[in-house]
Amino acid sequence: MNILILGGGGREHALAWAVLQNPKCDRLIVAPGNAGIAEIAECATIDIEDGAEVVDFSEANAIDLVIIGPEAPLAAGVGDDLRGAGFLVFGPSGAAAELEASKRFTKEICDAAGAPTAGWARFSEAGPAKDYIRSQGAPIVIKAGGLAAGKGVIVAMSETEALAGIDEMFSGKFGEAGAEVVIEEFMEGEEASFFVLCDGETALPMGTAQDHKRIGEGDTGPNTGGMGAYSPAPVLTEAVAKRAMYEIVLPTLAEMKARGTPYQGVLYAGLMIQDGAPRLVEYNVRFGDPECQVLMMRLGAQALDLMQAVAEGRLSEIQVNWAEDHAMTVVMVAEGYPGSYEKGTIIKGLETLEANSGQIVFHAGTSRNGGDFAAAGGRVLNVTARGSTLGAARDAAYELVKAIDWPEGRYRRDIGWRALD
Repeated sequence: MNILILGGGGREHALAWAVLQNPKCDRLIVAPGNAGIAEIAECATIDIEDGAEVVDFSEANAIDLVIIGPEAPLAAGVGDDLRGAGFLVFGPSGAAAELEASKRFTKEICDAAGAPTAGWARFSEAGPAKDYIRSQGAPIVIKAGGLAAGKGVIVAMSETEALAGIDEMFSGKFGEAGAEVVIEEFMEGEEASFFVLCDGETALPMGTAQDHKRIGEGDTGPNTGGMGAYSPAPVLTEAVAKRAMYEIVLPTLAEMKARGTPYQGVLYAGLMIQDGAPRLVEYNVRFGDPECQVLMMRLGAQALDLMQAVAEGRLSEIQVNWAEDHAMTVVMVAEGYPGSYEKGTIIKGLETLEANSGQIVFHAGTSRNGGDFAAAGGRVLNVTARGSTLGAARDAAYELVKAIDWPEGRYRRDIGWRALD
């Protein structure tokens, strides 16, 4: 098969690595890719949010399957353009991608489906939003209504912080994503990620993970795109996962199908779990980043078989086979992230680290500077390892981190602390 992956971050490096483990992959192209991906696959420069350009490229390169990594091209309807041109696609339609692109849409779907989630209200002006906060009190959660690259969420622990958050949302910082704000009830509990494959008819639980969104150890400081993750998630027991499937995911999929927008791809449900009861925090319409890295590390070659089955509408014929193991990824970021940070700093030591089924460094934001790798973003490396226990996976991942010579790099030293404690 000739396969095209759209995207250029750590998630796409992990997807590319897993796809290449499968012998049915004859040629792999990643657009735009990054310096790490270029070590294992072809990279191409195209506008991945331009459906016509992606279709032309796919036709010119005889692509058999397109795997869409990020949410932006999904929300832009690139999957629809590709399907219309006859290509197999892993990823939902533009209409179904509203589950991530619009917080209001997701809440309305949950209400219609009876799926348990936080109480909510939406606003398009700061004044009424502030009045609502004053009436509700804090803690409270403020979300940009549209796509904000994982950064448009403020968990306000005080009314003062919440009111400032409203000003921040409507300041233009988040562009069109902040034109509408959804304010939610603060939910107590432990958060985890539940991944389900869907082909429009069949839904198959795929796996679980937990990530660390806060920049600081002990889960403190501002939110980020993710500072590390591990799989499986101990809090998502078989019983909790079953409740999440039957109380949240399946009713959502039924409501989407009833509206004429059946879901096809991976559905990532962010859950808040308290006393064994899950409630939906949010949906994402693609693999999480960095959760994808630990999932792909554990799935290996079968990841391609699963994604192909979804694209071909034969998910009922396949199952997920998990080894009894664990995986952890530690995200290395540029100093200053998630605020301002310097690009172009040199990273050494990566060439000395072996990449195999037990360990690998996935590149998120890297480029080449001569013969050296250089930081080209905020989240730069995903240092990932497997182990028979979560503790073993943690120890192996941090040993890899120690071997990386990047003075400007920063990372948390406590990834997995909830599960390991």
